[in-house]
Amino acid sequence: MSAIPRFTGDASPYGGGDPYADYRTADFPFTQYADLADRRLGAGVIAANDEFFAERENLLKPEAAEFDPEHFGHKGKIMDGWETRRRRGVSAAQPHPTEDDHDWALVRLGAPGVIRGIVVDTAHFRGNYPQAVSVEATSVAGSPSPEDLLADDVKWTTLVPRTAIGGHAANGFAVDVEQRFTHLRVNQHPDGGIARLRVHGEVAPDPQWLAVLGTFDLAALENGGQVEDASDRFYSPATNTIQPGRSRKMDDGWETRRRRDKGNDWIRYSLAAESEIRAVEIDTAYLKGNSAGWAALSVAAEGSEDWTEILPRTRLQPDTNHRFVLDAPAVGSRVRIDIYPDGGISRLRLYGSLTETGAARLTARHQELGG
Repeated sequence: MSAIPRFTGDASPYGGGDPYADYRTADFPFTQYADLADRRLGAGVIAANDEFFAERENLLKPEAAEFDPEHFGHKGKIMDGWETRRRRGVSAAQPHPTEDDHDWALVRLGAPGVIRGIVVDTAHFRGNYPQAVSVEATSVAGSPSPEDLLADDVKWTTLVPRTAIGGHAANGFAVDVEQRFTHLRVNQHPDGGIARLRVHGEVAPDPQWLAVLGTFDLAALENGGQVEDASDRFYSPATNTIQPGRSRKMDDGWETRRRRDKGNDWIRYSLAAESEIRAVEIDTAYLKGNSAGWAALSVAAEGSEDWTEILPRTRLQPDTNHRFVLDAPAVGSRVRIDIYPDGGISRLRLYGSLTETGAARLTARHQELGG
């Protein structure tokens, strides 16, 4: 794997036109993983020590940060991000902040998981971004308050050591800590603004919770399902198909470009663990003139390319939730949906339960990760 690009220093002052024209970014290898800090999963910024210029909640907005050069309020320039006031020293003789002075925000992940990479995006913060950032993580059961998380007995693990970053840039950090985390502490040294935070990783569900549920959506992101690969991500990511809830607009699903050959598009998924699938939902909500024409579903064992069809090629209707009860439970840990010839679906739901083998492997993995 090549080194992660690094951006440091100020960006040029905004000079008019497209504010993203001089934005610095790169293709980070870990963005294939879902964003564990996605609001749709239930993530939130639950506390910050300072949000004088711009509120902390902006950090997790799903869309790219916007910039309006004329947008000012009573406290100054209004930025689409989290921005703190300028830190000062203790006296005229010591006007500068100390090396230890910093601002922080506590982030609850939408789903606990293993973090593979973090993006600290300073879009539009050109001369008011932090000099450096650091990120720590912890795993605390239940629904802890900010006071609980800041208690002395909570153990924090450093994921990103204090590192200089750049303004108006996507600053990416690969993470190689093989542990399950529930919360992050994002630190900016000494002060400044961050537009967006993205936390890419693999969901690590609680086996006890899934066992109590019994029957649940085996492909759902929040339950440990994930997209392995997809034939096309031109208009929207395939991961949208396993997000919580129903799609609320067209780009909240998965849509491919128009095919001009005789092939078809597909998505491959890993389920939470080996499972028995008993019922299927294929939803084309908000895909009206561009929904898939037909769909078929197949399963395979972990690591196997020997696919068994469980739902034959079936006609789909636009903007419709289709439900299918299987004649017999289908056992597997991987699923492939093929759509014909192209188009899209908004959600795929696979209802069933873990096999004994699947439950045992999930429990063992949970323990390995410190759960």
